[in-house]
Amino acid sequence: MYGFKKILSVLLRVVISVGLLVLLFKFNKIDINVLINNIKGANRLFLVSGFLIFPIAHLLGFLRWKMLLKAVEIKIPLKKLVSSFCGGIFFSIFLPSTIGGDLVRAADLVAHTQKARQVIATAFLDRLSGYIGLVAIVLIAILLGGELISDKIVFFSVAVIIILLVIILLLLFNSFIYTRISRFLSVPGAGKVKEMIRDMHQEIHVFRNHKKIISGNLMLSFLIQATLPVSVYFIGLSLGVKISFIYYLIFLPIICAITLLPISIGGLGLREGLFVLYFAKAGVMKQLALAMSLLSFSCIVLYGAIAGVIYVFTVHHRRLQHNKPSSF
Repeated sequence: MYGFKKILSVLLRVVISVGLLVLLFKFNKIDINVLINNIKGANRLFLVSGFLIFPIAHLLGFLRWKMLLKAVEIKIPLKKLVSSFCGGIFFSIFLPSTIGGDLVRAADLVAHTQKARQVIATAFLDRLSGYIGLVAIVLIAILLGGELISDKIVFFSVAVIIILLVIILLLLFNSFIYTRISRFLSVPGAGKVKEMIRDMHQEIHVFRNHKKIISGNLMLSFLIQATLPVSVYFIGLSLGVKISFIYYLIFLPIICAITLLPISIGGLGLREGLFVLYFAKAGVMKQLALAMSLLSFSCIVLYGAIAGVIYVFTVHHRRLQHNKPSSF
């Protein structure tokens, strides 16, 4: 029954992704032939530059997670760590959001280390630090060029992601609020939830003694969140989109934050609609905004496929090693 529900959930999100794309094309009157011609006519130098910049985020993300694992004294062979990380990148293409990829790599390491609480805490903090970096990019961009954005929807979006971050930080690190939540969860039937929150709270607080690691982690997060706007900026240039880089620094973090919602598969459909919505506010034609989104998504798929190949071959290798007969 659980397997059936899981399959049904995936199929539902696939339908949502397709439905969002259909609505996007229909209501924005996107001409598919023009869209294809825009993509075919992209400047290859700028396009390749955008594609080559994109995997830098993955490399920095790997270093960020490795740093957190080291802080909780989880020692993993480099090959195994690379394999789990690549598995997370690959499966995030097919799962509802990038958080799904986090769960995959965490589950893979839990099976290897048998340290579920510590591994899950590192995966959670890894995502949280990324979100902090995302908010930092937006705030700096608004300070540098907020006058370029006068749209209420943009400012409302920024306000929401900032408020959400503040709430998360208060829930995790404010003792007064945590105590009140614990009391609230003392009601019958909330035992497992309370235990999960308590364990997570305890594991996260271990990192208070690793200020250098947290500082380095946040710096990497800032660089990671800056990489995507740079990559998409070059993709935009390849399509002839010439707008201030500030727009990318504001719009891309907002789009990334919203696509964390587990609505569609890999954010497909939702991401494209958001590209059209936000970049239209900077004067970008809807078809070009959609082309930017599709090309950036193809970037995700390309490197996700490469990560998938690495994951499959390393998993196969581990199975052969596991089944290899012992020598006497």
